[in-house]
Amino acid sequence: MKTALVHYWLTNLRGGEKVLKEFCSLFPDADLFTHACSKEMADLFSGHRILESMVARLPGARRNCQKYLPLMPYALGKLDFSSYDLILSSESGPAKGIRKPSSAVHVCYCHTPMRYLWDMYDDYYRNTGISGKIAMRLFRDYLRRYDLRSADAVDHFIANSHFVAERIRRIYGRESEVIHPPVDVSFFKQGNYEKKDYYLFVGQLIAYKRADLALDACMRMNRKLLIVGEGNMSEVLQKRAGKNIRFLGRLEGEPLRRAYAEAKALLFPGIEDFGIVPLEAQASGTPVIALGRGGALETVTDRSGLFFQEPTVESLCAAIEEFESRTFDPGSTRSHTDSFSTVNFHRKMRGFLNRTVPGLDLQS
Repeated sequence: MKTALVHYWLTNLRGGEKVLKEFCSLFPDADLFTHACSKEMADLFSGHRILESMVARLPGARRNCQKYLPLMPYALGKLDFSSYDLILSSESGPAKGIRKPSSAVHVCYCHTPMRYLWDMYDDYYRNTGISGKIAMRLFRDYLRRYDLRSADAVDHFIANSHFVAERIRRIYGRESEVIHPPVDVSFFKQGNYEKKDYYLFVGQLIAYKRADLALDACMRMNRKLLIVGEGNMSEVLQKRAGKNIRFLGRLEGEPLRRAYAEAKALLFPGIEDFGIVPLEAQASGTPVIALGRGGALETVTDRSGLFFQEPTVESLCAAIEEFESRTFDPGSTRSHTDSFSTVNFHRKMRGFLNRTVPGLDLQS
């Protein structure tokens, strides 16, 4: 069965790209379609033939692909899928709107319907510049109509969380199977580290991640905070930070594992579609203090952390005080993450695809 994998753009390695890597493991001979692919990502996916859309030939597309969003529906329509039997798209940007042959099956793994068109349009609009605001006003309705039409052409949806499944139902009017993304829990369970006296934030330093809440709460309570990540809010946050706040930039591998394992707790103050970061922290034996909304409700339990209910400094400070009055067992925190392992993800994906794609027989 000839298979095509479709991903919106390959410009950096985040949660969506980690899911795509596992799709590549399931389908080692598949071709990979995307709007634009950086050299770093091309090296990472070098085992597959990578076919870019016309967007990749535009200036700066491999650094900032999103600015060509209005052109992507047209670019997708120019890609040729006539020889493929199975099309598996990875969607949180324009990827699912391909033209498939009538004999092919299109399965869409949806990380979320595009946030900047639907649920978080106002947040993105408020935090973008003048040119971005103009573009959002001009193209919002056109892109929403396109997004709805492209959903109609999908045979089967998979959602990465129950939170996203509800969005798919509300926006597209479609049902979906929930298969949580894979987390490398075995890696984060390794190592022998001692706890230190700091809280931790890990994530992109952009508005909706709400690193500002973590920073302000720790400054108000005079608690140490390490911030791991990069983004367009980095400079603003650093100007606001006191001496008890440290910025470490982006960490990977063992340094990230150590940061998780030595922290008192991870602060997770944003609303995420799913959220791999809390599971990495829990696999490291570190509990999570999370906003009680979105995907965190599916990944954090009362054995592995606690929730605060409002996205305010006061609510987070109260949760930190409650956390400091309780004790969490690292072993229970770690064991909770086993069901989110890569092995479990592969098993669920194989089961779903074998059940829904005629003639497919994926073996373990």
